[in-house]
Order: sequence, then C-alpha cells, then structure tokens
Amino acid sequence: MDDKKSDGADIDGKKTDEKEIDYELYEMRYGVDLRPDGGKDSEAEKGDSVKNIQQKKESHDRHAKMELYDWLQCFVSAILCSILIFVFVGRVIGVDGSSMLDTLHDTDKIIMSNLLYTPKYGDIIVLKTEAFGATPLVKRVIATEGQTISIEFNTGEVSIDGRVIDEPYIRELTHEKLDYTGPVFVPKGYVFVMGDNRNASTDSRSNLVGLVDTRQILGKVLFILIPGKDTDGTRALNSIGSGYQEKGTA
Repeated sequence: MDDKKSDGADIDGKKTDEKEIDYELYEMRYGVDLRPDGGKDSEAEKGDSVKNIQQKKESHDRHAKMELYDWLQCFVSAILCSILIFVFVGRVIGVDGSSMLDTLHDTDKIIMSNLLYTPKYGDIIVLKTEAFGATPLVKRVIATEGQTISIEFNTGEVSIDGRVIDEPYIRELTHEKLDYTGPVFVPKGYVFVMGDNRNASTDSRSNLVGLVDTRQILGKVLFILIPGKDTDGTRALNSIGSGYQEKGTA
C-alpha cells in the first residue's frame, strides 16, 4: 500500500494539484466550494451585480413614470387650451336652413368668434332673438348704427344712405317685402341684417327679427369648418375655410 499522501484532490479519478483546480468547474459539478476564502469575493461580486440590476430597473421605472407624467401633462394642457379657445375665441355652430344660400348651406359647420368683435357691413353673424328662442340665426349685416337702409322691391335694389350697394353674394334680387316699411334708420347699438337668399329669409324685414341689438350677437362667422350639402346632395368641398364666397362658387 502506498502511504504517500496525495498533494492534490482527486477529480474524475485524476490527481490534480490544488493550485491547478478549476474551483468554479468543481463547484458546478459537485456543489462544493474548495476555494480557501469560501467564494466570498464571488458572492460579493454577485451581490453587487444584482444590486446594479435593481438600481437600473428602478431608474428605468422612474424614467418611464416621468415620461408618462410629461405626456399626461401635455394632454391635459392641450385640452384646456382647446376649451379656452372655443369659449373665448371660437365656437362651432351648425347652419340650419337655406336662408344664406349660396354662401352657406344647410348643415354647414362653421367657426364663429365674438372676441373683440364690432359689427360692420358685410359680416356674417350668428344671433339670437326672442321669437326664435334658443335657435340661433345666421345672417349678414347690411346696415350698422347711424345708417339708413332703403329697399326698392320692384327693382330688388338695396340702398344705404341713398347709395345703391353692390351685393354679389345674394342668390337673387330682393323682392320679398315681409313686414318692411322704410326707409329704416338704424339707431345706436343695433344692426340691420338679411339673409343672402333674400326671398327665402326671415330677417330684419320681418317683425319676428327686426333690428338686432348688438348684445344679441353671438359672434362673427370666420369660416366653414365642415361643408354641408348642395341641392344635388353632394358636399361643397371647395367652400371649406370660407364663409364669404360669391354667388355660384359655394
């Protein structure tokens, strides 16, 4: 019997010097850590690695939360700006009826604004009256305070302060009298309005509307947002962005 002591550990039946042992391989195969320090350094390194991974994950989570917060802040800000714009600058309203043909069509969606607005000739406005209650009317300003309007129904001509005005926007000449008796002087704080479809419009010629108090004006029409339909059922797409097109072009 050989009484010599082995200088190394027996791995897979082979004599191996302790200095040549692959500690990690041995530990993987047999589950025993032969390193003198018990693998403390390795465990510490593993701990540091796990800690680093956790820190990176926490940093990523914080970044994701901040990014989500920024998006939510932008979204809320956009909504608030839109509300302020539509309340104080512009509102969407629908056209109901044919009194403004051929400039505006039934079911047109229009943008109006009353921000720092003062009525003047030619403006298309949205107004409310006692006779029509909550239903808004869309008409064109023909005469403002201090002016006198006269209508010659035989010829269809409209005059302001004795001068016949050019009206390329009307569908046909003004022959429908309604309740009008003139000339009519427009007092301070009022306007005289008519529809562009003169013979199919209830406006200042009618006692149901009469002279319009400027405080009844909701705003001026800025442009068409979504066009309604022509008489043939097609959409007047070329009218997008305009509320002041001449006859035959809407």
